[in-house]
Amino acid sequence: MKFAQNSRDMSLFSPDFFVLATAVADAPKSKGFLDAIQSMLATAKDPWVVVGLVGSFVFSVRFVIQWLASERAKKSVIPFGFWECSALGAILVLSSFMHQKNLNGILQNLLPLPIYIRNLYMRYTHKEPKHPGNIERPEE
Repeated sequence: MKFAQNSRDMSLFSPDFFVLATAVADAPKSKGFLDAIQSMLATAKDPWVVVGLVGSFVFSVRFVIQWLASERAKKSVIPFGFWECSALGAILVLSSFMHQKNLNGILQNLLPLPIYIRNLYMRYTHKEPKHPGNIERPEE
């Protein structure tokens, strides 16, 4: 397997992700952050690439939400925002992969989507759980 030797070779692995990495690597070092962002946006001419990147960002934010909620609770918890970011990010990335006709990406984002939607449905339809999973069960 050939590994990327420079930023131009990286685009062979994943065009969506490495378009921006290539733009950053090719940006002159003397330019500032805003110039690098402008260069990245100029490189991503296809709006579906931008949709996919926004979806990836939203999908990644779910871990920050989960981390902050767990720190606040002093134990591992999965907050509601985790499932919202999961579903929205997966839908955005899925739409980008469907436009590109990328079967790997479609399956990767389509298969877990029902789980995200199920958890959202349960949250919206069941106000108070009969037994939250994080407390001990009452004796029957």
